[in-house]
Amino acid sequence: MSIIIIEDEKPSARRLQRMLAAAGMETETMLHSVEESIAWFQNHPHPALIFLDIQLSDGLSFEIFETVDIKSYVIFTTAYDEYALQAFKLNSIDYLLKPIDEDDLKKAVSKFKERVPKKQLVTLEFDDIKKLLVNPLEREYKRRFSVKVGQHLKLINIEDVECFYSENKGTYAFTNESRNYLLDGTLEQMEPDLQPKKFFKVSRKFVVNIDAIKDIISYSNSRLQIKLNHFNEQEIIVARERVKDFKEWLE
Repeated sequence: MSIIIIEDEKPSARRLQRMLAAAGMETETMLHSVEESIAWFQNHPHPALIFLDIQLSDGLSFEIFETVDIKSYVIFTTAYDEYALQAFKLNSIDYLLKPIDEDDLKKAVSKFKERVPKKQLVTLEFDDIKKLLVNPLEREYKRRFSVKVGQHLKLINIEDVECFYSENKGTYAFTNESRNYLLDGTLEQMEPDLQPKKFFKVSRKFVVNIDAIKDIISYSNSRLQIKLNHFNEQEIIVARERVKDFKEWLE
């Protein structure tokens, strides 16, 4: 979680920095003017939270918002209450009057933490966002997993799995050796770790490997039936609401 302080009075900035450190929150940097702040925002990822004094040495801090599209939450700090209405028109969490009271600061930080999940991407670097959103297929997915066989642990390579399925409250992997292995967790928990180019959840019960599909047959109610190379213990039916996505996945 990145935090910056914008305050032209350096003793006040250092005091606030110490109060935040005592609360377990580290300050990334301190800025002291409108001009310096604009230049910083134009060249750095925006932090999750800004502690912002309203009256700076070269003008009102509202001027920063007129030049830069601020992507952060803001807690205003000021010796005057005349700007409160204007402050709350911005992305403001709270408005603290100087000298800042420790309890008021804790309450303001608590308000911010309640909203953090909605703003988590703010603190990510561009490369991190690119990995998560631009090309998710390049992220690292599970390559193997361990299963218990008697008193031993066996490693199963992911490419050897024809399908994962749930039955009688258990989750199983079926391999190209026609073996079933009981796994920990559920299909829902497992799905995010599977390479989406290779594996597709066709229904609530089945996740199939594209390399193991032998045949696809039209089925009743606009559904599809899948035949795998070795698995024949149950019918694998693509749920009607998943047929369109399934066809797109095949292509």
